[in-house]
Amino acid sequence: MLSFNRIVKGMAYSVIAGFLAVLTACTVQPLYSGRTAGNSLSYNVMPDIHSKLSSIAIDSPADHMTQMVRNRLIYLLSGGAGQPASPAYQLTLNVNSYVRRAVRVNIGNDTDREGRASAGTVIATSNYVLKDIQGKLLLKRNRSITSSFDRPRQEYANLQAEQDAKKRAAEELAERIFLSLAQNFARQ
Repeated sequence: MLSFNRIVKGMAYSVIAGFLAVLTACTVQPLYSGRTAGNSLSYNVMPDIHSKLSSIAIDSPADHMTQMVRNRLIYLLSGGAGQPASPAYQLTLNVNSYVRRAVRVNIGNDTDREGRASAGTVIATSNYVLKDIQGKLLLKRNRSITSSFDRPRQEYANLQAEQDAKKRAAEELAERIFLSLAQNFARQ
């Protein structure tokens, strides 16, 4: 004979299984749906937005940080195809970055690093302007990103950690700009 507890447990499992089945049938159409299966670095955007994004040309960079942001952004916009041959839009990037060392930190009495900053932060900001090919202003925005890094005792490791943080900041800044451009085209 079945006990009351087993019947309740069985009903609870049935309700949960039914709820999960209904939940998996729901679909949502986001601005971009994640990363494509064949290409782990490119976002899968709606086809009409993708055609507009892939027709954006980006001005030549003035410094290394702008070059890193520009390279990543070109890759995101075109899916790896490079700059468009006949662009419909022109994007002007102005990227600034600086490194901020953390305030002095008392690490402990057992080390000789007392008073030395043990972390740093790369702060990257970008002002960008999107115009159509006739020069009409479509979008003017700014984005910023911070990327932290550890500052070990070894000088080379310290420099490498800072360079890695700059690269991370540039890639994340490019992704934020990409999202902003996609949202702008989705609203139109």
